[in-house]
Amino acid sequence: MEHITLLLAIVVVTALVFDFTNGFHDTANAMATTISTGALKPKTAVAMSAVLNLVGAFLSVEVANTISKGLVNEEGIQPEVILAALVGAILWNLVTWLVGLPSSSSHALMGGLIGATVASIGLSGVNGGVVVTKVLLPAIAAPLVAGVAAMIAARLTYRLDRNADAKTTAKGYRAGQIASAGLVSLAHGTNDAQKTMGIITLALVAGGTLAPGSNPPVWVIVSAGVAIALGTYLGGWRIIRTMGKGLTDLQPQQGFAAQTSAATVILASSNLGFSLSTTHSCSGAVMGAGLGRKGGVVRWSTATRMFVAWGLTLPAAGLVGAGAEYVARQGDWGVYTVAAFLVASCLAIWLISRRQVVDHTNVNDVETEAEPAGVVTTAIAAVTPPPAGSVAAVTDEGLKATIPAPGTADPTAPPAPATV
Repeated sequence: MEHITLLLAIVVVTALVFDFTNGFHDTANAMATTISTGALKPKTAVAMSAVLNLVGAFLSVEVANTISKGLVNEEGIQPEVILAALVGAILWNLVTWLVGLPSSSSHALMGGLIGATVASIGLSGVNGGVVVTKVLLPAIAAPLVAGVAAMIAARLTYRLDRNADAKTTAKGYRAGQIASAGLVSLAHGTNDAQKTMGIITLALVAGGTLAPGSNPPVWVIVSAGVAIALGTYLGGWRIIRTMGKGLTDLQPQQGFAAQTSAATVILASSNLGFSLSTTHSCSGAVMGAGLGRKGGVVRWSTATRMFVAWGLTLPAAGLVGAGAEYVARQGDWGVYTVAAFLVASCLAIWLISRRQVVDHTNVNDVETEAEPAGVVTTAIAAVTPPPAGSVAAVTDEGLKATIPAPGTADPTAPPAPATV
């Protein structure tokens, strides 16, 4: 029993470490656009997000139940399996954070759990129907739904405000961004904090501490909420830079549209028990909002790297989880080896990250190279009417230029000097 108790303690601590990495990995989901548009100062934004993540952790346990009761078969799962799954998830989180790519912490956790379970008891231990209906389908639908909603919302905001004063509307939308960012943070707490609750509950069931089918104990809910809040306050500045400046350039109207759309999708899925990725939802909303502004361009090179990371998340975390499970099942020395490997890997990744520090002081200091508009951007721009008071002209090289409509400028005035 002492062995089980010690092993469970290691698993619970590792789960809370994952929750911590989930917090700083996903801070960008709520606050990247708010920081990039200047609606909030960086440190203020992450502090606000941390508090609301903590509050959100107490609002529901539906997603936690999906993880602990539905994804894998509780019978036959040993604590070593949970430890191995967490190792796969943590390492994937840290690698993608290091390169600044917003991937899914949720899918990393589920990939690690599936891989470790298959390695332990075979494919029969995974509930394929739950994986498809509550993991894979939401993963595909969430970014599409959030992206389309954000694009439509951004179009509507610009149409409604086309005759309003630009400075006044920008100030109003910045205030709206703060409110919508808070809503995303709250939604993140209701979804992602619960995943750690679910994994700890599953470990307690596997170790015989809880009866199968039990809900997360109060201490599990509290510890998971605190861990994700601390991670959120630390701030995943590398990923914030990518989502705030790397995917597209957002104005306050677009930031408000993106965050509101993403929060709606996340809250709806949490209520239904769908363990979707908040990263997928928020990234899709940011790209949709980028396409919702006349002249807005999504940097598809960055988006393509992000899509590749999304596709690799489940199998990569699963392979690491399977390998860790094989070592951990060898006995005490195997468990200690896996734990030592995790600590050494985390330290190595952190040391590499110190070669080029990104923090709250330079998160918006990024130069992005212009890239030609892709097929999607060009097609959307072609059917978007030009703003009132101007007409669109296309040069022989295919580049758009906006020229004043007749009567809006003095035709006798000398031409302005060219700007290089």
